Amino acid sequence: MSDRRILLVEDNPDDELLTLQALKKSNILNQVTVVRDGAAALDQLFADPSPGLPPFGLILLDLKLPKFDGLEVLSRIRADKRTQFIPVVVLTSSKLNADILASYRGGANGYVRKPIKFSEFAEAVSALGVVWLLLNEPAPDVMTLLD
Repeated sequence: MSDRRILLVEDNPDDELLTLQALKKSNILNQVTVVRDGAAALDQLFADPSPGLPPFGLILLDLKLPKFDGLEVLSRIRADKRTQFIPVVVLTSSKLNADILASYRGGANGYVRKPIKFSEFAEAVSALGVVWLLLNEPAPDVMTLLD
């Protein structure tokens, strides 16, 4: 779809495996970096990038995470000029209206509940990939514009 990487922030190994399988089934071949807690997600986003690695084009973010929850991670992503425009889709099992509202208020670009059936989950992940990695025009590299 594109050369932009996907950051998957997911602490549940079963949900991680399902997400990776759904990406593969949908022919989304972008490099996926998986982290299992909020602190690791922030480290991955704010560490100096390795030369030659493309930027993250999409963050799939669970809400219920160890160390820092997903809403805290989202807040820090949106507060930093280096990451504020990366599309973030909350991918969670929570059906709570409060979580949905807090996610959108925090700057999430989308909120997707993890479906129970794998076929539905694969369709949702495929749609995310098409919209955010293929159709969506990413914001210009803010760091380059600030130089």
